[in-house]
Amino acid sequence: MKRATPLLPGSRLGVCAPSARFDTEKLNSGIQIIEALGFKVKVPEEIFKKKRYLAGDDIVRANVVNDLFQDPAIDGIICARGGFGALRILDHLNWNIIKQNPKPFVGFSDNTAILLAIIDETGNSVIHGPNVVSFAHAAKETIDAFYKSLNGSPHIIDITNGRIIRPGMCKGILKGGNMATISHLLGTRFQSDFKDAVLFFEDIGEPAYKIDRMLTQMKMAGLFNGIRGVITGSFENCDNYEYLEEILYEIFEGYNVPVLSGLDSVHGKVNLSLNMGARIKMDTKPARIYWS
Repeated sequence: MKRATPLLPGSRLGVCAPSARFDTEKLNSGIQIIEALGFKVKVPEEIFKKKRYLAGDDIVRANVVNDLFQDPAIDGIICARGGFGALRILDHLNWNIIKQNPKPFVGFSDNTAILLAIIDETGNSVIHGPNVVSFAHAAKETIDAFYKSLNGSPHIIDITNGRIIRPGMCKGILKGGNMATISHLLGTRFQSDFKDAVLFFEDIGEPAYKIDRMLTQMKMAGLFNGIRGVITGSFENCDNYEYLEEILYEIFEGYNVPVLSGLDSVHGKVNLSLNMGARIKMDTKPARIYWS
């Protein structure tokens, strides 16, 4: 797995909009916070295009991503927001360009589709972290973790409010993201392979029965075969957290892997950046994740 060159203050981040239209005021607020960390930000004019609920048509959105990877003046790339639309551009991304120009690529939620595809298609690592608009209401922990993920600092995350579903310790490649997006990739050529991975997933506003349905579908599709462990987010606005713990236990009961719930890498003020495609150690006893 290839890791991108760490970014220091003065590095230039390019903004792409592979998914939904965004609030310009929140985008500007997010850019100000990123610039306050010492990074320069390039905002291509094309990201302000609109098509229905999308930030422009599929080719335009894909070409912005391709161009930012190919541009030698751009050191890293961050998504404007999630929503919907990333799935639609996967076939239009130039995987040779992306593979030959490894750069930190930051996003979450709907951008999970691109994060996983970059790992699988190129062998490059990525960052599951805040989109630009989410910086507008981000907590200090979110901003600090984002900076550490970009500059390659030794990374340890203590899951302070974690719930141990199944105890244990494991090592593997961290992969995953938004649960609904992972399930939408099933049956496509971009369905991800989680063999030897520590699987991470999160979502927001999904009732327990829908989480059960998505996990059952993934299990029946063989997506969990060979996983090393499971880490979940806090599932904000789930209607029944007691059911959720039961569901997680039942789904992963036959895999003999540790399962830890409650990581703050979610749709909230605290969204801790995760270097995905990188090797980690997870231990449920101190409820901690270590990056190698």
